Amino acid sequence: MRHFYTVLMYLLTPVILLRLSLRGIRAPAYFSRWKERFGFFKAPPLSGSIWIHAVSLGEFNAALPLIRALLLQFPSRPFVVTTITPTGSAQVIKELGDSVFHVYLPYDLPSAVNRFLKRVNPCVGVVMETEIWPNLFFKCSDHNIPIIVANARLSEKSLKGYRPGREMVAMALNSTHSIAAQTDTDYRRLIRLGGKPELLHLVGSLKFDLRISDDIRKAGIRFREQWGTDRFVVIAASTHEDDETPLLEAFPRLLKADPDMLLIIAPRHPERFSRVIVRCRSMGYRVAQRSTGDQVKADTQIFVVDTLGELLNFYAGSDIAFIGGSLAQIGGHNVLEPATLGIPVVVGPHTFNFAEITSLLLQKQGAHLVHDADQLCDALIRLRNDVTLRKQMGRNAIALVEENRGALERTIELVKTAMNDSIHCPPS
Repeated sequence: MRHFYTVLMYLLTPVILLRLSLRGIRAPAYFSRWKERFGFFKAPPLSGSIWIHAVSLGEFNAALPLIRALLLQFPSRPFVVTTITPTGSAQVIKELGDSVFHVYLPYDLPSAVNRFLKRVNPCVGVVMETEIWPNLFFKCSDHNIPIIVANARLSEKSLKGYRPGREMVAMALNSTHSIAAQTDTDYRRLIRLGGKPELLHLVGSLKFDLRISDDIRKAGIRFREQWGTDRFVVIAASTHEDDETPLLEAFPRLLKADPDMLLIIAPRHPERFSRVIVRCRSMGYRVAQRSTGDQVKADTQIFVVDTLGELLNFYAGSDIAFIGGSLAQIGGHNVLEPATLGIPVVVGPHTFNFAEITSLLLQKQGAHLVHDADQLCDALIRLRNDVTLRKQMGRNAIALVEENRGALERTIELVKTAMNDSIHCPPS
């Protein structure tokens, strides 16, 4: 089965490269650094490194508190951080700079994986959120490099998607040192996938351990001073086209209820930035955009955040957060970032990627569920008119976050245990 998978991966490589090229048409960064994707790169001398893999921007943001904590605990060890997407890569460089060695994770081809492992020499690997790459996991096992699957989550949709290769996926999963499940539901699904109970740990979500810095709070205050402290500000974050359509349909009614309302739209994917701006302007809205330094004026109606890595700052300056991917049938995105800031959350019905966490936030009455443009509009108008309700939802959200902290410490303990068990981790 492993041999069949490898042959299939080699046969699919031209298709993968074609897809990469097509993505590069909209996001030119995908055209660069192709050699890294096959394990060809220059690395500094690395021995016994701690390697963390986060596929893209969201996973890296979840991993960042863990990476920073490990950097403090193991200051003499080299660190390697891998991503797959340019957006994730840019955020690694922005947040960690020269404190880590960054490179793209290679494709799951044995030769590429071998080159990667030879160059980074990890003593332990931490793979975020159930990125299961069989050849990578098998090669690490062959070389006695322990892997921790951290912040592991598995939606019902993903579980069904693994069905054709479930036996091999289970073999790969069981070649790891430990698996840190986010929720009890994730834990049980990982068991159903074939994960061995002795490898699984119910750890909680690292997203609960996000700490909001004073710089972020100050940035939010500065934005509000620029926009107008009395304006009602709604941020639509990590949006897709099918989130934006009902939102823009509802916006005229929102403006009728409050002509001074400011809508911030932060699209999920950089390749859509310009299209969102064009669409908003074509509908007659007065639009400012972040990348060009446009000032939000008193008559600005929509502010498009066409930059990366600033979302927390804009949450901190907003009154309400609508989380994208939830009216669109994407599965939702991270509701805990605004919740940690005490910002009330509005979500659509499609939250299967964060089902248990979103359900907890709804039960705690820190979030409000909507199903369409009319309900979205009703919810935003109600929250706009009821300051007491907004403040209570914000307090409820913060309480939920505080109640569920601790995954960071538990994950660090798993990493330490794996390092103690690793033959590649001599005392530093």
